[in-house]
Amino acid sequence: MVRSVIAVIVSYIVMFVLTFIAFVCAYLVVGAEVAFKPASYEASTTWIGIAFAINVIIAIIGGVICAVIAKGGRAPLALAVLVLVLGLLFALPARSKREANLTATRAGNVSSTEAAQKAYWPVWVPFTFPLTGAIGVLIGGRLKKRS
Repeated sequence: MVRSVIAVIVSYIVMFVLTFIAFVCAYLVVGAEVAFKPASYEASTTWIGIAFAINVIIAIIGGVICAVIAKGGRAPLALAVLVLVLGLLFALPARSKREANLTATRAGNVSSTEAAQKAYWPVWVPFTFPLTGAIGVLIGGRLKKRS
């Protein structure tokens, strides 16, 4: 039981760190012109696709890590539930951020700090990340069981 709890906590922390690193690197690679719609802080379709790919890949990695640490049991399922619940809770403030920055106009390139402060998603996006993340965790947990 303790091993499973540790597996879930460590996996979630690793996923959090990897997500931060992946988004910073992706933004540095593609820049503001690809990440945002023109003259706006709303995420572009390309950026949404990149974000979903990052989300799923890191979730699968998290599921594998969780299964490896737990050495069996239902730890990946617990991690998937945690990803789903916390993800939905974090999606709620994203709506407020969207409303606050909806009229902001972006001029040219902006720093990653400014982008993180003002960027917003279309309304549906933050609510789908937890679902795809949970599915990715379950896939990762099953991948470890096969090997």
